[in-house]
Amino acid sequence: MNAEIVESRDKLITDFKTVVADAEDLLKATASAAGEQATVARSRVRESLAEAKVKLAAAEEVALVRAKVAAKATDEFVHDHPWKAIGLAASLGLIFGLLIARR
Repeated sequence: MNAEIVESRDKLITDFKTVVADAEDLLKATASAAGEQATVARSRVRESLAEAKVKLAAAEEVALVRAKVAAKATDEFVHDHPWKAIGLAASLGLIFGLLIARR
C-alpha cells in the first residue's frame, strides 16, 4: 500500500506542475495576444484544474478510508489490551515531556 500512496502523491504533484505550467502559458499568451492563443491556453488551464480537482478528491477519499481503518484498529487494540494502551500512552507522554523540557 505504501507504493500506491507514493505513486498517487507523485501523480498529484505532476498534475499540479502541469497546472502551473498551463497557467504560465496562459499568462504569456494573454500578455502578447488576446486572440486564439489565449483561448487555447485558458481551455488547457480549465481542463488541467478540473482533472487535478478530481484526483485530489479521490486522494482525499482514500486518505479518509485509511484513517477510518487505522482508527478502528486502534480502538480494537485499546479495548483488547487496555493496560498496554495506558502504558504506551504514559511512556509517550513522558518522552514528549522530556523532549519539550529540553528546549
